[in-house]
Amino acid sequence: MARQMFGFIALLCLYAVTQGLPSRHIQTKHHEPNKDQPQFKEKYFTQILDHFNFNSMGNGTYDQRYLITDQYWKRGYGPIFFYTGNEGDIWEFALNSGFITELAADQKALVIFAEHRYYGKSLPFGQDSFSIPEVGLLTVEQALADFAVMITALKPQLGASECPVIVFGGSYGGMLSVYMRLRYPNIVAGALAASAPILSTAGMGDSRQFFQDVTHDFESYAPECRDAVRGAFQKLQDLSEVEDYSRIQAAFSLCKPPSSQKDIHQLNGLLRNAFTLMAMLDYPYSTHFMGNMPANPVKVGCDIMLSGADLLQALRDTAGIVYNSTGILKCFDLYSLYVECADPTGCGLGFNSLAWDYQACTEIELCFESNNVTDMFPPMPFTEAHREQYCSKRWGVIPRPGWLKTQFWGSALSSASNIIFSNGDLDPWANGGVRKSLSSSLVAINISEGAHHLDLRSSNDADPLSVITARKTEADTISQWVKMERRRSK
Repeated sequence: MARQMFGFIALLCLYAVTQGLPSRHIQTKHHEPNKDQPQFKEKYFTQILDHFNFNSMGNGTYDQRYLITDQYWKRGYGPIFFYTGNEGDIWEFALNSGFITELAADQKALVIFAEHRYYGKSLPFGQDSFSIPEVGLLTVEQALADFAVMITALKPQLGASECPVIVFGGSYGGMLSVYMRLRYPNIVAGALAASAPILSTAGMGDSRQFFQDVTHDFESYAPECRDAVRGAFQKLQDLSEVEDYSRIQAAFSLCKPPSSQKDIHQLNGLLRNAFTLMAMLDYPYSTHFMGNMPANPVKVGCDIMLSGADLLQALRDTAGIVYNSTGILKCFDLYSLYVECADPTGCGLGFNSLAWDYQACTEIELCFESNNVTDMFPPMPFTEAHREQYCSKRWGVIPRPGWLKTQFWGSALSSASNIIFSNGDLDPWANGGVRKSLSSSLVAINISEGAHHLDLRSSNDADPLSVITARKTEADTISQWVKMERRRSK
């Protein structure tokens, strides 16, 4: 989810940095921000390992990282804006979610970004965190309880006991924000869930939707672009059928020649993943989130595909937007740049990829597939049977289809309140989320020119009017929630 997502996805990451181990002592660290960024302090919270079993792990604890800034806060009165961290290093999200701090400056809020257990430096068992059974404490429910316990403990410590809490999140983090409002409405007064695919990740919807929507982004720029991509993949398939592996190596500048259909499958996954990321991160300006991306990467990719060059070369160069943005790589290593996992949209690399792979094998359902009919990619099925076989072998677990729907309501949200579901029309995750308002306090905001949680990013001169309008609606709504919570608490 890449995703990401989803995380991303999500959250959802492709940056190839293996995270370090968590500090084993509580201390405050300072990150060096740019001049326009808030002065976050990095801290660690002593967190319970297992919230739901009093005999488990000897009632042990771990150090959970969080970032905090009070530079905008009206001390003791202003609201708390709490980001529910997702599948990656919390600094990545803090430095790419500038709308939250802009809103904090306007509404005099305290801002906290909390890192999700098993990601970044919040590794409960250090290097052993991804061993079995230690990894078993990586669940959505445990992560939500972490956030709830942290908020409850920090409020009196900070002199903020009467301050309303609004949670924010993007992609998988947006899902967690929804779940926080559903599960802990006594703690959280409202939630902004940006690009949160709470329906598709609960097994609801069409498994073909995601890659169909990736394709739609490219064909919306030019139908000829879709046809060129499909044609390039067909040329690759033709070469693989006659086992002309040396030509495939030369065409894609591979470090080693492929030698089997397994290698071709890996190459197809790597290439498809590049298009996924370009569609998700199709921002109108260059970004350094989940790697380096130019402005309007879908347009850039299509221009390359339609440049008149050999289709295989064009496909390689388009994928290079993602995998070789600096131009440093002389060749592409199939198995180090992309790791196949239980998330067909990509798990990323390093420890974070292990955590997301495990979650995709347990609670998060990501049975998405391409078929070369409704999309422009090679047929790459990923059914529940494929998922179960992979997860049983990799992690020794059997997925539970429908568990998120059971735990967190699925689409039956009418009795909930105070949640904004924002989605961008350019985002392939959007149609896996809530696109229509369900009540006056369950508000869907659709951003016509928005990519993956564009509304959470800092204001930019290149922003389309649709995201400017969306942020204004979000700001006004959140302000009302804060006022309502103050009246209620009195």
